[in-house]
Amino acid sequence: MTGRLRMGARLIAVLGWTLLLLPVQFALIRRRGTAKQRLPMLYWSGCARLLGVRLRVVGTPASGGERPVLFVANHSSWLDIIVLGAVLPGCFIAKGDVATWPLVKTIARAGRTVFISRSRTGAARERDELAERLAAGDNLILFPEGTTSDGARVLPFRSSFLALADSAIKPLIQPVTIVYDQMDALPICRRNRPLIAWYGDMDLASHYLRLGQHGWRASIVFGQPVEATAGRKALSAALESGIATDAAALRQHRFTEPSPKKS
Repeated sequence: MTGRLRMGARLIAVLGWTLLLLPVQFALIRRRGTAKQRLPMLYWSGCARLLGVRLRVVGTPASGGERPVLFVANHSSWLDIIVLGAVLPGCFIAKGDVATWPLVKTIARAGRTVFISRSRTGAARERDELAERLAAGDNLILFPEGTTSDGARVLPFRSSFLALADSAIKPLIQPVTIVYDQMDALPICRRNRPLIAWYGDMDLASHYLRLGQHGWRASIVFGQPVEATAGRKALSAALESGIATDAAALRQHRFTEPSPKKS
């Protein structure tokens, strides 16, 4: 009963936080400046706290200077959006059917999410829209697995998703690894990992009924930024390998944070 009360209170708090900030963000979108990029980070950070998700960040998000950054991450849960949105200054690239989900579509549009259908008929238009975003200086967040995994592995990356790296404005590319490694302050094991992963035909409501009763820790590791100098397939394989290696170390609780550099 205590868990269910906590779950309901968290959901009500998130809805209230959303109703408070949504009108502000839609007003900012119509204006120039970086406020429309900063407010979503504040919103997602607040959602993480309200849902009982602690964040451990290793490394630093890349800054491309005058160039935009393409953040490439693994994907196992809808909670990834909240966690990565709290620490990454960028817009998500999402599959087109998200634009039909009640309330979620409104929040996504407020965050200036780019929707892609992955159909051949709309490929050229979607590629142009992504290129326009890069040209405008927007950072983008991509999940090249194309779907969510069961959290026990990183699925093969689809190299076609990295066609964006070949655009006229070549973004700096940074791999980002996210793993949920603690539940209620205890290490997550294979038995309870399915509570956090959201994949297959799971629906959002029933998944939250399980997830919302616990407290979680998400570890986010920022890898070394790379240039898109290699071919698309080679780049995809290198990013997949690096993220899979870090994810495995995090799942097995043997990831070692790099020592700070001496000044």
